[in-house]
Amino acid sequence: MPQLALGGLSENWLLKDCGHRHWLLLARAAGRPVPDFRDGDDRPVYAAFNAVSVEGDLGRARENDVLTVRAELVRVSRTQFMSRQSFCRDSETIATVTMVSVFVHRTEDGRNRSIARLELPGFSEPVADATGLVRRAAAIRSGGFGTHMGFAAVEAGEIARLGVDPCPSLDFNGADFLYFASFQAFADRAEWQQFREPTRRLATRRRDLVFRGNIEPGETLQVVIAAARETAAGIAHWCRVYRAGETVPIAEIFTEKVG
Repeated sequence: MPQLALGGLSENWLLKDCGHRHWLLLARAAGRPVPDFRDGDDRPVYAAFNAVSVEGDLGRARENDVLTVRAELVRVSRTQFMSRQSFCRDSETIATVTMVSVFVHRTEDGRNRSIARLELPGFSEPVADATGLVRRAAAIRSGGFGTHMGFAAVEAGEIARLGVDPCPSLDFNGADFLYFASFQAFADRAEWQQFREPTRRLATRRRDLVFRGNIEPGETLQVVIAAARETAAGIAHWCRVYRAGETVPIAEIFTEKVG
């Protein structure tokens, strides 16, 4: 039962499922039967997520539940697309996942640090982002945010640090990128290492992931818990993911969990 975890609906499965559906929605929006996108030199083009937000009550999912998925995708800028996917049990929404992606290609074959954005033809005109996720993510990436999910930018410190050596067969995808869902797994491993038993059966109420970059297979990471607090129902924390030896994080992960 890959859809479930100890505390309810598996967030890692949820992200992977939504990521796949987002990719298919892009193909449909472009009028293509499959998401085989190419640049002018016939090199593969991929959808890279730069922001993902999970909201809901994942702890309410149980064995044998039947979930219905409602999904829509809109273009929110020249290069960015946003999907919103809701997982419902009867009339109750268990989780809503909002994802923002950009089209990218490698300017150097086989090198993930060479990725660059590009615009592809065949899509409708952009519409305004009604969720505000694009704006919030841009502020977090630039370091210009004041507070997010109760954490002030000036609070960033180091409560704990976890070294991670991503495994090519587990943490990377078929496009040879470190898969976005792996970042959620790394944050949860750091949480478990630091807080242990109190988090055993907590489930995600909200998580925002904001991405700045990727790594090459064989590179290692450091996951830093920059801030954390106990809440009335669980825990909240802010993790920052760094390439080993670097000082600018490639991902910011804000999490709230409840029991």
